[in-house]
Amino acid sequence: MTRSLVAFGVRRVAGGLLFVLLVGASAFTLTHFAPGDATIDLAATGASADVVHAERVRLGLDRSLTEQFLRWGRGLLAGDLGTSSQFRRPVAELVVERAGDTALLASAALLLATVVGLPLGIISGAMPRHWVARVTEPASLILLSCPPLVLSLLLLFVAARTGWLAVESGRLALPMLALALPLAASLERLQAQAVRDVAAQPDLLATTARGVPRSRVIWTHVARQSLRPVLGIYGIVIGSLFGGSLVVEMVTSWPGLGRLMYDALRSRDIDLVTGCALAGAIFLAVGNVTADLMRALVDPRARDAA
Repeated sequence: MTRSLVAFGVRRVAGGLLFVLLVGASAFTLTHFAPGDATIDLAATGASADVVHAERVRLGLDRSLTEQFLRWGRGLLAGDLGTSSQFRRPVAELVVERAGDTALLASAALLLATVVGLPLGIISGAMPRHWVARVTEPASLILLSCPPLVLSLLLLFVAARTGWLAVESGRLALPMLALALPLAASLERLQAQAVRDVAAQPDLLATTARGVPRSRVIWTHVARQSLRPVLGIYGIVIGSLFGGSLVVEMVTSWPGLGRLMYDALRSRDIDLVTGCALAGAIFLAVGNVTADLMRALVDPRARDAA
């Protein structure tokens, strides 16, 4: 491990921490300015003004935004994300529970998409007339144009009619496929373009001309060199993965972070919304840092470009 790689990693980690803090502060502030607060359901049930006021005092909602923000900041430094007004439980406890489920779903979907998308992209880019490429390209375009909501409903319908996939809440296969298929299509298209660009480089053309088997050139040299642009967008891919999981979790009843965020927004639970946003930002930051480090390991020039 070289000094330049360590310095590159430190810069990326520092940037990730700053991003997480900015997301958390923004989520807290924007939720505060949203119409209503955590007592809106209590008021809707016909509770008296005194009862509503007492609840607002208990939750600290009667204080100014500055006071609430400072309280949240002090709690964050101490590792305390507050207490959920909806569930009456510590936010950190709730977020850790649901983040684990979302991480499981996202990791499984990312692994499946990578294992399927990258090899198909190499075949499509290097052998466009192969039957695999002829089938893969239109399938990828269809999946890329299909919104997560539509794809989730379609898979749910097919699963219910055929029994091929379990539709019960908490079963992994259905939501994993709903997330992995569009992601695999995206990776396949990116990898195919990267392979076409790399294969046209003079050094690889010369390697082929020297009699090196084409399969070896493709799966050893072209595949390795074409990884740089794909790894560069893995952070964005992971961000879209967690963004799309909100809809997928709602449709397939997966008990993850997206469902918890929806419940928090619906009940105007400021601390819980902020905690969910922080968890999502951490996932995204970790994904970006990991992708950048992988790209720097594959291509040392990326360390100096950043």
